[in-house]
Amino acid sequence: MTQNRSALNHLLRTTRLALHRSMLVQLGVLAGFWMAGEGVVRLVKLPVPGGIVGMVVVLALLASGWLRPASVRRGASWLLAEMLLFFVPAVMAVLDHKELIGLDGLKIAAVILLGTVTVMGGTALAVDLCWRWTQRLSREARHVDA
Repeated sequence: MTQNRSALNHLLRTTRLALHRSMLVQLGVLAGFWMAGEGVVRLVKLPVPGGIVGMVVVLALLASGWLRPASVRRGASWLLAEMLLFFVPAVMAVLDHKELIGLDGLKIAAVILLGTVTVMGGTALAVDLCWRWTQRLSREARHVDA
């Protein structure tokens, strides 16, 4: 029994060490969450991309402390650094559809620009409101303690 527990602890330590040191293992873990999200979406027939479900699971695990940021930092940093590669197929699709370069393309670009500005503005507003709320709670806590 003690040997089994010791072997299990050794396996967990080795796995954790590999996860922290290897970018490929981290990419595999992130891809696993993406595939699990895809599976959930197909099983439950959610109208949401599987990658979004996978990201929500990763966020929940990070927030709960079950997954440490160091466990996915290198893999996530690489994905963010190489993000341009993920948009190459979209650019090639635009070149195949010449109608996107004309008036339709301008309309689509305007919608994308307006959507981006709206999302960025909404995010900035939410962050500002949360920051102010935490500052107010901090001041109230200090006032109560005094």
